[in-house]
Amino acid sequence: MSEDRRLHCIICGQHKAEGEGICIVTEFICDSCEAEMVRTDVQDAKYPFFIHQMKQIFIEKNA
Repeated sequence: MSEDRRLHCIICGQHKAEGEGICIVTEFICDSCEAEMVRTDVQDAKYPFFIHQMKQIFIEKNA
């Protein structure tokens, strides 16, 4: 059996086991961050932080 692959969450920066979140394109978001994001109102002070972190999905690493 192979070891669990650890993925880096683009929101909180923690490493989680594969299967403990979602992958969007080439980036990973852990379950707890995903849950917090969907509960966050657009008027919440943390909303712009989530938007900024999510932009990493569309930024090319080697551009």
